[in-house]
Amino acid sequence: MVARSGTSGTEPVQPGLETGSVRVWDPIVRLFHWTVVAGCAVNLIVENGHRLHRAVGYGVAAAVGIRLIWGFVGPVHARFADFVPRPAVLIQYVRQLFAGKEPRYIGHNPAGSVMIIGLLGLLAGVTVTGWMMSLDRFFGSEALEELHEGFATAILSLAGIHVLAAVIESLRHRENLIKSMITGKKRRPSGTDIDHAIDSH
Repeated sequence: MVARSGTSGTEPVQPGLETGSVRVWDPIVRLFHWTVVAGCAVNLIVENGHRLHRAVGYGVAAAVGIRLIWGFVGPVHARFADFVPRPAVLIQYVRQLFAGKEPRYIGHNPAGSVMIIGLLGLLAGVTVTGWMMSLDRFFGSEALEELHEGFATAILSLAGIHVLAAVIESLRHRENLIKSMITGKKRRPSGTDIDHAIDSH
């Protein structure tokens, strides 16, 4: 049995779909994820203003732009319509989470979705402010530099929470979520698992 998004009960899946794995994360989603991870790691080490720092920043900016477009035209689990939750859904999930009864999502869960939207916003902010600092008009602006560093600090903080949450969820649902972002595959839906892709067929 697998719960379908937007329903109050459960509906049976086709025979044989409750075992094995299913591809969830497409190559563009995975490439974006690891590009951001690598880019943030490099620019954490390389001093702001260095040529490599700027090059990596532009690379991350391009990745963010592609991901935003992909959020509208990509496969089901890559689309914002799939994982951006309504407030009521988010509140219900958080309550279930604290009660230790949260369902397993094949795609992003509501809390993780909010984290991703936040990170995308911060990444856009840090890349835009980084670009502005290279312009003559804003060159040497301490206020802009502080804003840029503030975005970077916020990204690192949310990234740390994101990693911790992924580890905890991996343990709770007995599934290696970090590995799934490498292979693109997750355990097939069963029981009360929620898979929005089912509703798209």
